[in-house]
Formats: sequence, C-alpha cells, structure tokens
Amino acid sequence: MSAHAAITATLARIDALDHRVNAFTALTRERALARAEAVDRGAVAGPLAGVPFAVKNLFDVAGLPTLAGSKINRERPPAAHDAFLIRQLEAAGAILVGALNMGEYAYDFTGENVHDGPSRNPHDLTRMTGGSSGGSGAATAAGLVPLALGSDTNGSIRVPSAFCGVFGLKPTFGRLSRAGTFPFVASFDHLGPMGCSTSEIAAAYDVMQGRDVDDHWQVARPVEPVLPNLDRGVGGLCIAVADGYFTRGAEPEALAAVRMAAEALGADGTAELPEAARARAAAYVISAAEGASLHLDRLRARPVDFDPATRDRLIAGSMIPAAWVQRAQRFRRWYRDAVLSLFEGVDLILAPATPFRAPRLGQTTMTLDGVEMPLRPNIGVFTQPISFIGLPVAAVPVWPDAGLPLGVQVIAAPWREDLALRAARTLERAGVARAPVAAL
Repeated sequence: MSAHAAITATLARIDALDHRVNAFTALTRERALARAEAVDRGAVAGPLAGVPFAVKNLFDVAGLPTLAGSKINRERPPAAHDAFLIRQLEAAGAILVGALNMGEYAYDFTGENVHDGPSRNPHDLTRMTGGSSGGSGAATAAGLVPLALGSDTNGSIRVPSAFCGVFGLKPTFGRLSRAGTFPFVASFDHLGPMGCSTSEIAAAYDVMQGRDVDDHWQVARPVEPVLPNLDRGVGGLCIAVADGYFTRGAEPEALAAVRMAAEALGADGTAELPEAARARAAAYVISAAEGASLHLDRLRARPVDFDPATRDRLIAGSMIPAAWVQRAQRFRRWYRDAVLSLFEGVDLILAPATPFRAPRLGQTTMTLDGVEMPLRPNIGVFTQPISFIGLPVAAVPVWPDAGLPLGVQVIAAPWREDLALRAARTLERAGVARAPVAAL
C-alpha cells in the first residue's frame, strides 16, 4: 500500500465514523496528504513510513492553536512549530492526521469535555473512554488511527487504555521530551504512545527517544531501542502481583484480569507497595496545588470559561496550605526509595489499571471498598501511586469475559521500559491481551 492510499483510507474512515466516537477536534488533512506524497516519492523514509497517527490536543501542531481541551486556549495563536515528539515520529516517516479530544487541561479521568463533547467508548457508545487522553483511546480502539499520543500525569494514558481496550506506554518520568506540549503538573507529566499492538507502541517509543535541549525536565539517557528485543519473552524474570492496596475495592473482574496476566507470565509471588494509599493522597495534593498555580491567572480573569468541575477543583487546589505540599514532597522521596527497594527482588509488578470497567457517560459517583464517592477524581486510584514516582508502565487490555475490557499495569523499575513491553508482548502472543478494533 502506498502512503497516499493509507492516508486517504484513514481520512475516509475518520469522516465516516468519528461523528460516533467524537475522538478528533481537528484534522490536518492537506498536511497529511502532502506528507504522504513525500513518502511515496522517497523524500521521507523510516521505520514508520506511511503510518498515520494523531495526538492529544495538548501537543503543539504547527498551524493549530494548542487547545488542551479548553475554551480559553482557542484564542491562542496557532503553534509555530510541532512538538518534539511529533517531529521525531515524522522524521521516522509517520504522518500526522489530526488532534484529539481530551479532558479540559488534562485534569480529568472521564474523557468528558463540556466544550467539545465527550469522547465515546467505541466498544459501547454509552460508556466513557476514560481520560484525560480519551480521544486517543477512542481513535485507536475505533481503528481511526493505529497509533496515538497521549499524556499521563496521574493515569491519563493507562485509564483510557483500560476502558477502551488498547495498549499504552507511560515511560519513565523524564525519558521522552515534553517540549511543545501544554503542561498540567510539571513534576508528574509524562507523554507516551497508545496503539492496537505492542509492536506499534514499541516502535513509536523507540523513534521518540532522543535528547531535546528545549526540555529542561528531560533526563539525559542514551537511546535504548526496545523493538529488536520485544520477542525475548519473560523467561528468567521475577514477576510479582501487587497485593494489599491494589486488591481492596477492585471489582472481581478487574482482579480476574490481573490473575489471567499473572498466570500467563508465570508470576510467582506478591509485592506490597508500602503506604500506597498515602502516596495516592500525596499525589492528589501536589497535583491540585501545582495545577492551580499554573491556572491561577486564568481562574481570576475568566472563571466562567472553565468546565465548572475543573474550575472548582483548581480553586480548591489554590487554597491548599504550602505546608501540606511540602509534606507530600518529603513523603514522595521516602516512598520512591521504599518502592525501588522492591525491585531489588522483582523485575515486574502487575496491578489493575482501574477498579472497574468503563462507567456510563454522565455517571458521577462510584463505590470503592464499600464507600460511595465522586467518580471523576477517583478513577485513578490504582494509577496515581505509580506515576507519583515516575515508574514506567505498559498498560495491557485484558478481556476476562464477554464484557468490556479491563487494563493491567505492567510496572517496571525506572528506565526498564524494555521489560514491561516484553511482558506485554508475551501476553499479546498468548492471547491474554488483545486490542480488537471495535465494530462500529
């Protein structure tokens, strides 16, 4: 297939189906077709030549305002340059086809957006995609694109990967450049790929690595390709299942998904992350305070232009005492050391990505461990303790029964994305993890 044929087919599928899932907020139609012609002429070559992809609309795309899911940002001038990761993918031959729906300013776990409408779960259009990378999950699960980029601060790649039944990768904090993206919480923000197979997200991850002098948060590391070693399997690795906190409150189907993954990988023990509940609380305090600080001027000047749910959480965050944030950061250092010590005895830890399957659109409450609580801020109860200290995670979609998918987190030590993706590949080959395109 020529690149032109691939992009033409992709744009036609988006035109035919996106009105049902509401994944895209903008198409880069002319740019994509021109890029496809360049690939077909041989002017652009690489391992992803002709592969269509789309990005969460907090990535800078030259010629488009960077919305970050908000109303206010629509008044920003168009971006002058593409984000670093877009440039890396296009240097490898991939072709950008558009920008994707997301929760406002990434402060969301549902995928619902009051300005652009909710992204809808392609496997059940009455259900949430999860957020905040909801459009990325929807576009991939619907087969609109084989590859999408998202961001993950407290779970925003892993939650929509779980709800929509796709593969996702949250790399180690600082591994991939965040330059050219709209931030949420600078000390937690990660960027990463979502796709319909382990090979796709591994290939994208490989080409996105590289030093970017414009990102002062990026940790200087050599490029470490994953794809050539993807099929080495998990023989010789010690794999454990997260116990304690990660089993309380999860529905039986979520725990069944983890058991299926554990059996297929030969997991031979358990691991309990110490003080995981406190870690989740500390992550919440820091997220709320940093997010509020970023948006304080906008909150003062234009409060009515925010999603009311986002606005109220940001206002609350602005009133968190500095002493609480300081205590949360001190605890963060202790918790990181305590969790890293677990990896002295295990290579990978498995945990549920969410406590349950995708909720219905508009649902506002959830029950966790017998307690009814607000849904929107609490979907990430199992993801926040992991991104709190920047660990790499491969999110794999598991279907324990005939219902909707659930996600399993394959958690590795810092900089060991290769091990997490090898485990994901093993689960995929065993048929335990799979990402079928939804029948729309």
